[in-house]
Amino acid sequence: MNRDRMLIGLGGALVVAFLASSYVYHQLKQAQQVAGQPAQHVTVVVASGPLKLGQPLSASDLTVLDWPAGKQPQGSFSRVEDCLGRALMVPLVQNEVVLDQQLAKLEAGAGLSVSIPPGMRAVSVGVDDVVAVAGFVTPGTMVDVMVTGMATGGAMTRTILEHVRVLAVGQQVQTESGKPQTAPVVTLLVSPEDAERLTLASAEGKIHLSLRNTVDTTDANTPPIYGSSLFMGAPSQAAPVEHHAVAPKPAPVVVPPYNVQVIRGDKVENQTFPR
Repeated sequence: MNRDRMLIGLGGALVVAFLASSYVYHQLKQAQQVAGQPAQHVTVVVASGPLKLGQPLSASDLTVLDWPAGKQPQGSFSRVEDCLGRALMVPLVQNEVVLDQQLAKLEAGAGLSVSIPPGMRAVSVGVDDVVAVAGFVTPGTMVDVMVTGMATGGAMTRTILEHVRVLAVGQQVQTESGKPQTAPVVTLLVSPEDAERLTLASAEGKIHLSLRNTVDTTDANTPPIYGSSLFMGAPSQAAPVEHHAVAPKPAPVVVPPYNVQVIRGDKVENQTFPR
């Protein structure tokens, strides 16, 4: 009896072991089959070389690369045909993925205008090497705009615009490795109101650009500087106050009274009467 029970228990253990080994075998087999399958890829459109801002895309500017399926960047393209004719709103480097948000609409045209955000304006001002900070004012840098001219108190310089982005220097809309660029005209990105202020300042005075850190957005709000405080050592930067000498009032003229001698009988008196 005990022997039969032992045989039954041994048979049950063998069955359980067989089922467990079969399950492990099938799982390993399935894992090997999945591991042996090649990863799925899709095509993604990238720049075939360096591309400039405002450049309309042609077939020679683009190529496709294999990309892991499900890992492609949002807004990317799978066909070159979907990008043709659209202008770049930002410059691209070789093999950089082309995204829909980097391209202007097909009807927007090409050139510098596609990089101007809605509601903003591009205004060009004349500069020289000194005004343009010896050529280090390049596309993408931030500047303050100062104007020098004649005011009521004499010569004056003041900052009229702060942290303004440079769109272009001459006809160059991008720079190479931060190299200095010199040109007689600099194009700035400003609001419509600031465009009017900048145009008037350019016509009435001389424009100067002050280069600043691109991440510094703090307004300095500096007061204007006048020629009197610069050359005469006046302690204040306010406009000099003109003092006019006041002439003293003339002294009143004293008119002497009339002296009259009055004789009454044997008496003689002197009396005075005002004139």
